[in-house]
Amino acid sequence: MNQFSELTWQGLWKNNPGLVQLLGLCPLLAVTTTLTNALGMSVATILVMVGSNITVSLVRQWIPREIRIPIFVMIIAGFVTCVQLLFNAYAYGLYQSLGIFLPLIVTNCIIIGRVEAFASKNAVIPSAYDGFIMGVGFSLVLLLLGAVREILGQGTLFDGADLLLGDWASILRIEFIEFEQSFLFIMLPPGAFVALGLILALKNSLNAKVEAAVVPVQIIEKPERARINKVS
Repeated sequence: MNQFSELTWQGLWKNNPGLVQLLGLCPLLAVTTTLTNALGMSVATILVMVGSNITVSLVRQWIPREIRIPIFVMIIAGFVTCVQLLFNAYAYGLYQSLGIFLPLIVTNCIIIGRVEAFASKNAVIPSAYDGFIMGVGFSLVLLLLGAVREILGQGTLFDGADLLLGDWASILRIEFIEFEQSFLFIMLPPGAFVALGLILALKNSLNAKVEAAVVPVQIIEKPERARINKVS
């Protein structure tokens, strides 16, 4: 298995930052009230992770080890500011919806963790891919949790898609169940914890089934019978 295949396996499943490392729980639980919010946070996180990994990989040889963490945080903050300005300019409604959690990407443990553990020790291309695939792995959890909470909480999917994609995206809204009022529990943090716990249980169950299926079957060969030559 080459390096990129291993990074893909680690980021999407085996070492998924949202389901295995349990990092970035603040945005994971706070902004996933709708699939649109989750999609917006996913795009922002991936952009920051890729940009930060590339930059740190490029300048890693000139960063003094004693002050590397403050420098990493400054680099991440620069990319977060750029993404924040882009959202403010082109997706203002979503920018308001995400609120404080957009600038708080600076403190997301996933980003600082990958910058420190991988980008500061590897070349540019592997670092860029690592940032991308870890961001995708985290985004999959965001999107799944956002979809579950939106469907159970208000019976819709892609509500507010026009905030991210423009007015045309209002046709993407799907209504599964007509609620007189939102299911408040699932829309609040306690409901987010319960939904995340169910997703974790599903992943653990799948892991157990996969591990049981790939256990190598040992074939016991019959030993050859010893031949005894008679001495005449």
